[in-house]
Amino acid sequence: DQLLESPEYAAWWANKWGDLFRVNREKMTERGVYKFYHWLVRSIRNNMPYDEFVRHLLLAKGSTTVNPAVNFYRSADSTDDCTETMAQIFLGARLQCAKCHNHPYERWTQDNYYGFGAFFHRLQRTVVKENDEMVLWVAREGEIVQPRTGQQMQGWLPGVGELALDESYDRREVLVEWLTRPDNPYLARVEVNRIWSHLFGRGIVEPFDDFRESNLPSNQALLDWLAVDLVESGFDRKQVIRRILNSATYQLSSEGNESNRQDRAYFSHLQLRRLPAESLMEATCQVTGVPHKFKGMPVGTRATGLPSPEEGLYYLRVFGQPSRDTNCSCERTELVNLPQALATSCGDFVTKRLLDKGNLLRRLLRAGRSNEEIVEEIYLAGYARFPNDEEIALVVKFIEEQSQESEEGREMALEDLTWSIINSKEFMFQK
Repeated sequence: DQLLESPEYAAWWANKWGDLFRVNREKMTERGVYKFYHWLVRSIRNNMPYDEFVRHLLLAKGSTTVNPAVNFYRSADSTDDCTETMAQIFLGARLQCAKCHNHPYERWTQDNYYGFGAFFHRLQRTVVKENDEMVLWVAREGEIVQPRTGQQMQGWLPGVGELALDESYDRREVLVEWLTRPDNPYLARVEVNRIWSHLFGRGIVEPFDDFRESNLPSNQALLDWLAVDLVESGFDRKQVIRRILNSATYQLSSEGNESNRQDRAYFSHLQLRRLPAESLMEATCQVTGVPHKFKGMPVGTRATGLPSPEEGLYYLRVFGQPSRDTNCSCERTELVNLPQALATSCGDFVTKRLLDKGNLLRRLLRAGRSNEEIVEEIYLAGYARFPNDEEIALVVKFIEEQSQESEEGREMALEDLTWSIINSKEFMFQK
C-alpha cells in the first residue's frame, strides 16, 4: 500500500505509458511532452479508472495546452497511425500487415483495418507553431476509402460488424462506448496482461501486446480471472497490482527445481531478468551516492521520472531505453550484450561516480566509520541487504591488506568493492 501511494509508483507507470504513447520531443514538442507527461502522472497517482483513462485519451479534442490528453493525437498523427496505435495498445492487435492485405493466418482483414480507420478519419489537426500548440477538431464530412477496392468503408467493430455511423456526432464515441463496455473481450484482458508482463518480465500472452489466434495465453483461466477482477473493481489498476504483488506466484523464488527449471512460460518460478535501463542507472547512483543531473530538469529528478528520453545519454540507450519511435513493446530491450559490460566496467558514467570526491564511500571515510560499517553501508546501498559473515570477513581482509600497501590503499579498496558490486549479477538482475 505504501508503494502504491508513493510518487515513484506514478512516475514509474507514467514512464511505461510514455514508451507506448511515443512521448518524445520530436513527436510532441517540448511543451507537449511536459503537458502530456504530467497528465499521465496525475491520472496514475489519482488512480483514474482505466476505462475513464481510455475515454479521456481516445475522445480528446481541442487544444493540447488546455487539454493535455490531446497530445496523444500528436504522436498518432494520421488516420492510419491512430488505427494501428489504438488497436495495438487497447486491443493487443498488430494491424500493420492488414493495411495492405488480408493476414493469411489471422482474422484481421484489410476491410477490418479501414473499418477501424473510419472512426478516426475525420479528425483534423491545426498547428499553432508560435506556442507549440495543436488543436484537434472533427470535420463534418469525409469518408475513408479501401484502396484495393475503392469502396467507402463503414465503421467496423469485432463481434459487431459494420456500423452505419451517424453524421451528427464524433464517430470516436461509438468506438469508445464499445471498447469500455464491461463485457468487451479485449480492453481488460490486454491491460491485465500488460501489468502482469511488467511485474514478471513476461506476459500471460507474450509479447504482451500481441493477442492473436496463433499466440494463445499460457494460462487462459488466469487471464480471464484477472480481467473480470479488473472490471468488477471499477477498472482499478492498483487493485490488480496489489493482488499480484501479494500472490504466492509473485513471491516465488528464482531457484528452480528438477521439475520446473526449464519452464519459461508458466510462472512456476521467478525468471531472472536485467533491471530496466532507468532502474539500473538509479541503482548505480544510489550505491555510489552520486546522483545524475539531467539537463533542464530539477535536481533530484530520477531517470524513471524523465518526461521523455534525454538525447545523448549513452548509458540509458545501451541498456535498452527506447527512443520512442514506435508503440511496439519490442522497442525496449532487456537483452544483455558486450557494450553493456563495457559501460559498467569502464564507462564514463560509472567511472566518474567511483572517482567523485563526494561519493558515498569517501563520505563514510571522512566520517571516521570502521571498515565493517562502511562495507555494510555499501552493501545496503547496492543490494538492499547486509553482507553475510563470509562476505564481510573476505572484504574487510582485502581492505586491510590494501591499506598496508599504501596510504590510498583503503580508499582504492573501497572503490574496488563498489565497482565489483555494480558489475555483479545480483546488482544488475532481479531475482
